[in-house]
Amino acid sequence: MPGRSRTGLSSPDVFALGAAAGLAVDLLLGDPRRGHPVAAFGRAAAAVEDRLHHDHRGWGALHTAVCAGSTVALGALAARAVRNRPAAAVALTAASVWAVVGGTTLGREARAIGGALAAGDLEVARERLPHLCGRDPQALDGAAMARAVVESVAENTSDAVVGALFWGAVAGVPGLVGFRAVNTLDAMVGHRSPRHRRFGWASARLDDVAGWPGARLTAALATVAGGDPRGALRAWRADAAKHPSPNAGPVEASFAGALGLRLGGTLAYGGRVEHRPVLNGGGRDVEVADIDRAVRLSRRVTVLTLAACAGGRLIAGALAAPARKRRNA
Repeated sequence: MPGRSRTGLSSPDVFALGAAAGLAVDLLLGDPRRGHPVAAFGRAAAAVEDRLHHDHRGWGALHTAVCAGSTVALGALAARAVRNRPAAAVALTAASVWAVVGGTTLGREARAIGGALAAGDLEVARERLPHLCGRDPQALDGAAMARAVVESVAENTSDAVVGALFWGAVAGVPGLVGFRAVNTLDAMVGHRSPRHRRFGWASARLDDVAGWPGARLTAALATVAGGDPRGALRAWRADAAKHPSPNAGPVEASFAGALGLRLGGTLAYGGRVEHRPVLNGGGRDVEVADIDRAVRLSRRVTVLTLAACAGGRLIAGALAAPARKRRNA
C-alpha cells in the first residue's frame, strides 16, 4: 500500500475522503441525469455482445472478460495517472463513487411508488415499478407491489451501494468500477432467457462471487441498524439459504427480520411465475408505509458501510506503515 504523499494524504485517506464526498454528491443530486457512465457501459457491453454472441459458455466468458476487464483496466490507468496528486485522486474517487452507487435514486424511486400506492393509483405504481425491479407489474396488486419494492430496496442496497464501497475499499477506483461493471453485466445477460442461458453463465457466476462479501456485510449492518437485531439475525440464519440467490437471500432475510416483515412468496418475471420460500415467516405482511421504513434502513446501512469501509482502509494502512518503514530504511 502506498505511503503518504507530500501533502500528507495516504491511499486510505484518499479513499475515505473520496467515498464520503461521492456519497454526499449522490445524496444531493442522485444519479447523473445525462451521460450516466453505467448507461454508457451498458451500450458498449451490448455492442460487444452483438459481435461475440454465441449460444456457448466460452463466448459468454469472453464477453465478460472483455467488458469487465477493460473497465478495471481503465480504472487502474485513471488511478495511476493521479496517484501523485492527492486532490485529483480524491476527486477521481468521489466521481467514481457517485457514478457507481445509486442509493439516493433507489430511495426516490421506492418512495415514488409508495406514494402512488398510498394514493390508490395502481397504474402509476405499475408504470414506475420497472424502474426498480424486473418483475411483471401487471401481475401484481398493491400489496404485492409494496412487497416487491421492499425486497428491491434490500437487494439493491447491497448491489448498488454496499458491494461497490466494499470493493472500493479493497481495490480503490478499479474495484469500484469493476464491481459495477460485473453487476451491470449480470443484469444484462445473467438472467435465464433463451438467448442468455449459456452466454450469460459467466457473468452471473462472477456476479455471485463479487457480490458475496457485500451481501454479507449488508446483512450484518441491517441487523445492527434495524429495529429488531435478534429478529434480523434469526431470519438471516433460518431463511437466507432458502432463497435461490446466494446473495439476495441473506440481504432480504435480514431486512425482513429487522423490519418485522414477511417477504418472499409468489412473484412473476416476464410472464414466468416463481414460488419463492417465505423469509421471516413470523413477520407481518408488507404495507405501503413499510416502503419508507425500508428506505430509511437502507440509508442507515449506507452510512455504516462508509464508516466500516473507510475505517477498515485506515486501520489497514496504519498496520502496514511499520512494514513500509522497514522496507524503505
